[in-house]
Amino acid sequence: MSNAPSRWISRRARSAAAVIAALSLGALTGIPIGAGLADAPTASGAVEATSDRHDAATRDDAAFNRQFEHKFATVDDVRMHYVTGGEGPPLVLIHGWPQTWFEWRDIMPALAEHRTVYAIDLPGLGDSYGSPRSFDKKTLAQYVHGLLVDELGLDAVDLVAHDLGAGVGFQYATQFPDAVTSYIHMDYPLPSSVALPAAQYRTFSWHMSFNSQPALPEQLVDDRQDVREYLEEFYTQVAFGGAAFGGDRSTPPFTSATIDEFTRTYSRPDVLSNGFELYRTLEQDQLDNDGVTVSVPTKLVTATGSLASAEHTITPLFDDLREAVEIPDSGHWLPEENPEAVIHEILSFILD
Repeated sequence: MSNAPSRWISRRARSAAAVIAALSLGALTGIPIGAGLADAPTASGAVEATSDRHDAATRDDAAFNRQFEHKFATVDDVRMHYVTGGEGPPLVLIHGWPQTWFEWRDIMPALAEHRTVYAIDLPGLGDSYGSPRSFDKKTLAQYVHGLLVDELGLDAVDLVAHDLGAGVGFQYATQFPDAVTSYIHMDYPLPSSVALPAAQYRTFSWHMSFNSQPALPEQLVDDRQDVREYLEEFYTQVAFGGAAFGGDRSTPPFTSATIDEFTRTYSRPDVLSNGFELYRTLEQDQLDNDGVTVSVPTKLVTATGSLASAEHTITPLFDDLREAVEIPDSGHWLPEENPEAVIHEILSFILD
């Protein structure tokens, strides 16, 4: 990923004095953040406006609604949202940042022809509500286990996880190997003392350092328009042909409607902040990843040109890494940028 600041940062840049003040104030408590964002629903979701409902992007999609449905389950006082449909053994999809279950929308119908698909929103993200104990990936994996095993009764699943969600997927497979039939790890370098300490991880891109700052990101991304501009710039940078690839791509890889959907959820102040917490817990992730390995059959899938570097951080942590492939003509947003290739890589592995 590129170390160059985004155009969003340029547009939203404050004076040096204001940034210093924000950094200083970030250590204090009681400072309101996210002023001007849409009102967040209660734990029951009772105050959701029509345009902010969990099914806002799919309620008018007749084909989708014939095959899939939105559901909720409560795990340790966290109301978790998931979308499910299809037939056959369970296939679980875990999203990354800054995305939700919706990142899998384009590939779910094809997968559902062979499996019962469960695309989940991680605790505190997307349309899930409530605060998990922590946003380290080991803890989040325990909430996912509570959903899949305790609430849904899924004893063993094929698991696919992307980006920071793959940090959760890795921890799920290490903690609950008997609950995982196969695992596909998509485009996420795992922090560990073995190959990639968290401090080094943060040097890969400006956003990793920015998102890790206490309070500052919430203060600078402080209304719905800011959220949309920030997300749109980030989506563009790490897409194929974008700044992360040394290019100057100026258009995002997603439709405006897709960006609207991600903006809808990340415009909730708690979700916005929770997304940044995924980065603030990288040191704990490093500690949790040290000394553990995944023993279940695993496939590594990366963006174009990322395989060699990914294997360097991944290989020491997997005992049964059977395949490693790149998705052609794709940046970081694999399921959206080349859905046909991703469908092929998933089905060829889980149906083998």
